[in-house]
Amino acid sequence: MDIGLLGALNVTENGVSIAPTAPKPRQVLALLALRADQVVSVPTLIEELWAGTPPRSARTTLQTYVLQLRELIATALRRGTGPGPADTRSAKDVLATLPGGYLLAAQGGGSDIREFERLSEQGCRAMDDGNFAGASDALRQALDLWSGPPFADVPTGAHLGMEARRLEESRLCALDLRVEADLRLGRHRELLPELTVLTSRYPSHENLHAQFMLALYRSGRRGEALLVYQRLRTLLVRDLGLEPSARLRRLQQSILTATADDPGTPPHHDDLAAPVVTAAAGR
Repeated sequence: MDIGLLGALNVTENGVSIAPTAPKPRQVLALLALRADQVVSVPTLIEELWAGTPPRSARTTLQTYVLQLRELIATALRRGTGPGPADTRSAKDVLATLPGGYLLAAQGGGSDIREFERLSEQGCRAMDDGNFAGASDALRQALDLWSGPPFADVPTGAHLGMEARRLEESRLCALDLRVEADLRLGRHRELLPELTVLTSRYPSHENLHAQFMLALYRSGRRGEALLVYQRLRTLLVRDLGLEPSARLRRLQQSILTATADDPGTPPHHDDLAAPVVTAAAGR
């Protein structure tokens, strides 16, 4: 079974889609696929589908959704039979009823979420080891797995909604780290178009703005780097009543006091978590 959840729902068995068209059965499949090879309890599924107000027929209706999914699985098992050994599993083997709930058996198939997490962890380890090229490559591969928001075409209740928020945060962390790796590799000019979009999409995200300022500064565009700071400060003060962090203020001050003939050459640094010091040190 191959599971795709980082975007539109895409779950296939033997290469055949088992995703239903109706919203609530899709929701059931998404939660089962998210927790593939684990038992998902009936109360958890009911809470996901109906929040705190399930109908009296909730359990019976859930059983109906499971039957619908099994029909799709049975069709996939028949259609997916090729020249190799026949698949002797039944739909009940793939979507099993176990004490307390249901289990979707992935049989060692792929999951884009698991692959994203594996590559992200690989990228983090590479960063810790100072292998910035390896980190950038692994994190880029991880981010390329995304085709849209998690469960993009599935209604989300408490469980899928919480998982979607967690995944979006993980994606943003991986993106942040990948940009950091690219900065350490001296890819300042190449990053400018992407950081222009990212700081517009995340207008109050300080680290992305710090990275944008650093990339502009090292590309010889000091004035624009200072404008990025000023726009962020205006937004934070106006909308949140907050000043930028001390780290960002130090970066702004370092760029502000750089000499007029500073070419913006990327300095060597050990910690992009404190880019202000390194920006000034590159003069």
